[in-house]
Amino acid sequence: MKRIIAAVVCIFSIALFALPSSAIAGGDASAGAAVFSANCAACHMGGMNAVQAEKTLQKDALEKYGKNTPDAVTTQVTNGNGAMPAFGGRLSESDIENVAAYVLSQADKGW
Repeated sequence: MKRIIAAVVCIFSIALFALPSSAIAGGDASAGAAVFSANCAACHMGGMNAVQAEKTLQKDALEKYGKNTPDAVTTQVTNGNGAMPAFGGRLSESDIENVAAYVLSQADKGW
């Protein structure tokens, strides 16, 4: 019995470490919805942009400005840019990953 358990643990460990980190890491879009509502919606309600109208969170605008990947969105939220303030000191890393997942998910759905 111990050998079976050891084999299962070994196989699981190998599979876990063999997966790319992006398959393991990543945000939770449903958790990101609450973060977005509390921190982003004032300027980005419905995927729009109240400050710079052309820089929306719509899929085509995200692609145009190179903000259409999880890394690009997390960098933008963490560091800010232009009129957007940095949230890196206010939100946890997981909150930022979650809001990035939410933004990209909503962009794919058309908000």
